[in-house]
Amino acid sequence: MSSAEHLATIDLLRARDFPEAPGRSAAVRAGPGFHIAELRTYETAEDDDGTARDAMEEQYEAERDALAVLLTARWGEPHIISLASAFARVVAGSGDVPEPWASLSETVPDVHLWQVEGHWLALGVARWGGWDALQLLAVITKVDPP
Repeated sequence: MSSAEHLATIDLLRARDFPEAPGRSAAVRAGPGFHIAELRTYETAEDDDGTARDAMEEQYEAERDALAVLLTARWGEPHIISLASAFARVVAGSGDVPEPWASLSETVPDVHLWQVEGHWLALGVARWGGWDALQLLAVITKVDPP
């Protein structure tokens, strides 16, 4: 997908109402107060010695950064926040980290974050299954970050 397609997905989700119950359709997971769009997904091949995966991680981070440049032109500089403390609270079972931040903190170490028209927009690169899979994610939420 191109940056223009990513922006179109973000704009579509910003205009869409949040569902009352958690659900999924295509590459979008949503719930009360949030949408999470999987903009790109990569799964490591069994015969990869880590080289291809490392290259894809660099590419996904570069795509996140390029998309962040476009969003910065619209809404100003983002906050870059770590989700490490949210993850620590999730692991400790404190129960005080709301969705979508709780599930994001399990796979996304940090996000580029904007507050736009009463909602938060976040971009991040998720690392799944011991980092065997990667996803470029866009999150639109009315839930304040932890």
